[in-house]
Amino acid sequence: MILVTGAAGGSQGATGRRVAKLLLRRGRPVRGFVRRDDHRAGRLRDAGAEVVVGDLREISSVRPAMRGVTRVFLTYPVTAGLLDATAAVAAAAREAGVTRVVEVSQLDASPEAGTPRMRRHWLAEQVLDRAEVGAVHLRAAVFFENLAAVAAASGDRELALPLGPPETLVPLVAAGDVARVAAGLLLAEGPVDPVCLLTGQTAAIGEVAEAFGVPYVDVPPEEWAARAMEIYRDPYTVEHLTHLWAIFRFIGAAHHPLYRVTETIERFGGRPPVTLAEFAAGRRRP
Repeated sequence: MILVTGAAGGSQGATGRRVAKLLLRRGRPVRGFVRRDDHRAGRLRDAGAEVVVGDLREISSVRPAMRGVTRVFLTYPVTAGLLDATAAVAAAAREAGVTRVVEVSQLDASPEAGTPRMRRHWLAEQVLDRAEVGAVHLRAAVFFENLAAVAAASGDRELALPLGPPETLVPLVAAGDVARVAAGLLLAEGPVDPVCLLTGQTAAIGEVAEAFGVPYVDVPPEEWAARAMEIYRDPYTVEHLTHLWAIFRFIGAAHHPLYRVTETIERFGGRPPVTLAEFAAGRRRP
């Protein structure tokens, strides 16, 4: 039995839902952990998953969901509660004898990272490592879906971000690639690397806007923050993204070592990374 958190899917990326579907298609038993028993949970049941409803931050919800589970996929949205959820999963997984936890982290998770969220992700990684549950950390780049959501919020009239000139580079990855790698790792036998960097492509922000068919607009950070609150309605999310864009703006058109495309996506995901052009074409498709 594989426990998949975030199995109903979120507003961007929905890696949990994607992982659950991939595992079910391969005939593996899946227990989907969801926050609400709604129509999305119903679709999971229809697809063949067992569904449990609870709060991932509460050990009283997580312990019973973990019973009989051997492997876990852990993802948590960009909002408050990451460390609470990670601690609950780590404790329950250790108690249940789980042998592998594949969790979605961030590309530069470290104690010196430039955003509070990335520093918390590093702490979350430490918690899982010390629980000795076979933790594998997927340090993912910016999802294509994150930038598409910004364009969609404008009615697909522009891609407005505080990234400076259009030549500023952004490391990117498709949520589908992250899900495919996660599913591959959950099913893989034998030891695997505990840290997997996931960048599918690095592109200039002007190229991204062109691929989306909209102009890129550089906006001041204060204006971005105000717009972002209207989009995300979560100060935690806005804080993280504001710091993240500032990092990319500072690096500019230089190639950072973390921007390189890694072979992990093809090795465990079963195909080369989705390109910007492929993602944009799929986005335009009715």
